[in-house]
Amino acid sequence: MDDLIAELHQRRAETESGGGEARHEKQRSQGKMTARERIGGLVDNDSFEEFGLFARHRQTKFGMLTKSAPADGVVTGAASIDGRLIHLASQDFSVLGGSAGEVHSLKVADAMHRSLKTGSPFVFINDSGGARVQEGIDSLSGYGQVFHSNVLLSGAVPQISLICGPCAGGAAYSPALTDFIIQTRKAQMFITGPQVIKQVTGEDITAEALGGADSHMAHSGVVHFVAEDDDDALHICRRLLSFLPSNNLEEAPYVPGDEGVDPNPELNNIVPVDPKVGYDVRQVIAGVVDRGDFLEVQAGHAPNMVIGFARILGNTIGIIANQPAVLAGAINNQAANKAARFIRFCNAFNLPMVTMVDVPGYLPGVEQEYNGIIRNGAKLLFAYSAATVPMIQLILRKSYGGAHVAMCSRDIAADCVFAWPTAEIAVMGAEGAVEIVFRKEMAEAEDKAARRAELIQEYRDAFASPYVAAGRRLVDDIIEPADTRKHIARALEYLKNKRDQRPPKKHGLIPL
Repeated sequence: MDDLIAELHQRRAETESGGGEARHEKQRSQGKMTARERIGGLVDNDSFEEFGLFARHRQTKFGMLTKSAPADGVVTGAASIDGRLIHLASQDFSVLGGSAGEVHSLKVADAMHRSLKTGSPFVFINDSGGARVQEGIDSLSGYGQVFHSNVLLSGAVPQISLICGPCAGGAAYSPALTDFIIQTRKAQMFITGPQVIKQVTGEDITAEALGGADSHMAHSGVVHFVAEDDDDALHICRRLLSFLPSNNLEEAPYVPGDEGVDPNPELNNIVPVDPKVGYDVRQVIAGVVDRGDFLEVQAGHAPNMVIGFARILGNTIGIIANQPAVLAGAINNQAANKAARFIRFCNAFNLPMVTMVDVPGYLPGVEQEYNGIIRNGAKLLFAYSAATVPMIQLILRKSYGGAHVAMCSRDIAADCVFAWPTAEIAVMGAEGAVEIVFRKEMAEAEDKAARRAELIQEYRDAFASPYVAAGRRLVDDIIEPADTRKHIARALEYLKNKRDQRPPKKHGLIPL
């Protein structure tokens, strides 16, 4: 028995060493952690239980018969983060470039199914050269099983992808099927690389400009968080998980520490009365949520819409807010997609939503129309209308036209609507409305400027005032900004047992 145990320890040590210390050092010299170091930095100490350590590929051709691939290039298992169970996979670039062969992908899919069975989040740390060419169609079959598993897990348990190295070709579709993607500045992700693009289209671009974290954040919107390095990515992952429930049947973790709802006088002076003056809506968010702690999602993409997680009295909420500091808070294609996807996530995992509104409308323009603002704007309407979790609308200032309806209005979604005294709720802004309704009257006036100002005020009083909307029962209460936290906390408390029955059907058809 002693000899057998000695052999076990030797085999285990050899396999856990992956591609060897020389390759590990090369990876560290590039500012990257090894696969196992990433796991160690992510999970609680001594909590990792590995599955499939001794798994091996079965390919015998193309020089693979004698080629060692410890753990087949991916480390899989279960562990805990802050005492809560997760399942994870971490690709090992030191073993055949982290390439995904048949057994490699089957190990990942197995970890995902264990995640589903146990109702625990799944974290996939990507660092791979792509499909293992030597295994041909078996490699593609493995990819397919991972993609299918991603879809099975979707909406049942949270899925988070960390992109810590190359992620190219078909491999990029697994992260795209997950809920959140965290990409480091050392990593690139794309379907076709710069060389192929240059050969096919003649376009010349670097790997960083094509698939770097900043490119995906600013342009494609694929990435949700940009991390400076591996350590930062692990920190973001842990923080994100702290806001999320383990699965769709559980509540998000309660975090005590801020039970007060005393007035916050600073909120009275953040939003300018003049609707033409911008401000940062994140100051409003910070003034309402616990300890000002707000985890913004996709901060660098479509910044005219702010989304993210926070807590009210220790309980997680999702926040969606127009950002008047960018494009005056108007909704464009990217903002509509960004918000709609986030709303769908919050609804799937039973997270109440607070929507803060200051929106002049949809962004006009030929490009917006050609790129589908009708279809993309409809996604926002669909996402809110299909949601069944508690939803609160807070109208801060402008709330005009179709954008008013789309931003969680009473008519499509909101269970409770609050408005600040600065709120203006109308088909359009008073200035534009006057130009249409009173064009002839202004043209005949002796003092056109004075008459125009008078008519603008008349229109505001008649249609745009929050008291008009409150009189129509489209606003539940007009509140002092300083008391916002108290009102939202109370509303969330009485809405926590909300029940919303929908027509029986397989699923609705969101305008994709």
